[in-house]
Amino acid sequence: MKLSTRPRYGMRALVDIATHSKDEPVRLKEIARRQNVSLSYLEHIVGPLISGGILRSTRGPGGGVSLLAKPEEISLERVVGLLEGPLGATDCVVQSDICSRAGQCATRSLWVEVSDAMREVLRGKTLADLMQTDTDTAGEGSCTPQSFRPLQEPVSLSPRTSSRDTQGGGS
Repeated sequence: MKLSTRPRYGMRALVDIATHSKDEPVRLKEIARRQNVSLSYLEHIVGPLISGGILRSTRGPGGGVSLLAKPEEISLERVVGLLEGPLGATDCVVQSDICSRAGQCATRSLWVEVSDAMREVLRGKTLADLMQTDTDTAGEGSCTPQSFRPLQEPVSLSPRTSSRDTQGGGS
């Protein structure tokens, strides 16, 4: 079982928006470029997030999209629900009346348990959690701008010695 690209790209777009907005909307064109997603596909992903009350769209010069809530208030379960629909490992989990065997099916309880576990994981995570993970693992394809990323090498606070000083050469 796997999710479509809608929630995967949608979550990446939300991390990008949260990271790059500084009290002003973020342009979809810039998100698409940074996330390597087509602008037209990103527009289809952003639509349900706007109508679902997660994003606000601002038109005109300086327009774009921005979050309507703080990242720690945006549940990933809600994001997936808006972009993917009801989360279920099989169709009979979401709609038990779709299958005449649902009442006596030996495997349906397993699929219900798997679906519940997926929902529980997503319910326990927020956009802020993804932002932290992105910062912790910031590399190529990260949503975090280079200037916000942790330093890759420790900074030395003492003056560097030249190779001549350490090799016994010099005066």
